[in-house]
Amino acid sequence: MAEQYTVEVAYALPHQQSLLTLSVLPGSTVLQVIEQSGILQQYPDIDLSQQKIGVWSRPVKPDEQVKDGDRIEIYRPLIADPKDLRRRRAEKAKEEGRADKVTGGRKQEH
Repeated sequence: MAEQYTVEVAYALPHQQSLLTLSVLPGSTVLQVIEQSGILQQYPDIDLSQQKIGVWSRPVKPDEQVKDGDRIEIYRPLIADPKDLRRRRAEKAKEEGRADKVTGGRKQEH
């Protein structure tokens, strides 16, 4: 019997997560495993030409071969720019007096 690897495919929406476990042949690529998992049929909104994929939080290319125990993750697109969100929080803190208006840091109590 041919050796098999056990891998997982993960995808999460804000209120729903899927973690599928599969047995695949050594030499299988990330894309092959995703297609074999059936997750693309379960979530037709997944667009692998636009969405990034990774293995254990490390970005990978679709043609990278999987290893035994890998967890393939399909990432959703960002809905907001993290830098923009931090900037807005800092501005709000300055307006509310929780941050120094010049440095942006915490106000020093004297």
